Amino acid sequence: MTRFTSPRVVVLGASNVSRGLSRLVATVESRSPGADLFVAAGHGRGYGVNTRVAARRLPSILRSGLWRGLDRQGGAAPVALVTDVGNELLYGLTAEQVASWVRESVRRLADRGATIAITRLPMASIAAVGAVRYRALRTFFVPGCRLSLADLKEAATRLDADLQAIAGDFRAQIIEQPAHWYGFDTLHVRRRHLDDLWLAACEAWGFPSAQSSAKSSATDWLKIGTKAAEVRSLAGVIRFTRQPVLPLRSGGTLSLY
Repeated sequence: MTRFTSPRVVVLGASNVSRGLSRLVATVESRSPGADLFVAAGHGRGYGVNTRVAARRLPSILRSGLWRGLDRQGGAAPVALVTDVGNELLYGLTAEQVASWVRESVRRLADRGATIAITRLPMASIAAVGAVRYRALRTFFVPGCRLSLADLKEAATRLDADLQAIAGDFRAQIIEQPAHWYGFDTLHVRRRHLDDLWLAACEAWGFPSAQSSAKSSATDWLKIGTKAAEVRSLAGVIRFTRQPVLPLRSGGTLSLY
């Protein structure tokens, strides 16, 4: 039996992927033991712009080493999830620009033969945000954002339509994100619903039923949470971390970009 009997799993995203990474690993291992995971995520992560949170900077997903890592390893065609789209709207970028970066990411995945799932924006949750709530969210999460609530909702509507068009063009599965998945901030999936997102992705990928229960302990969370991306900048100093960063119990690996 070759190493590549299980697919390579690629997940592109931002804070929700980082927050739920240990559960994502556990879910994938329960549905496809031996899979190698390639993850490009991080709080505030952008598809087409470099991002900074506190003293940490990460390259854009398009400029990350993920693509090089996939090609270097080779093997079975990957499955992929494209999620957490829209951070760049809060940075002042247009819906059309964000969509072009997502389209390029999806094109690169399709060129590598990937089975792709894309999450829609949580439009029902966004629609429920009022002026006072938006002012609080903007002050807390993106104080530099000058986008009005009306402009943000209009941009989100255009971007969501673009995501559906991209999915259609590349025959990707669309994953809906119902309002009850989200809490007050409309940015972060409630922790108890992150498993719903990972399970929806596994269904879109055509993974078989779980061969074992998905369990992630506090030790797993800490071990995975302390691993670093291949390239990052901390307080202006560029740091490099060899990938993959972690061997998994079922025989696969975890690589972070």
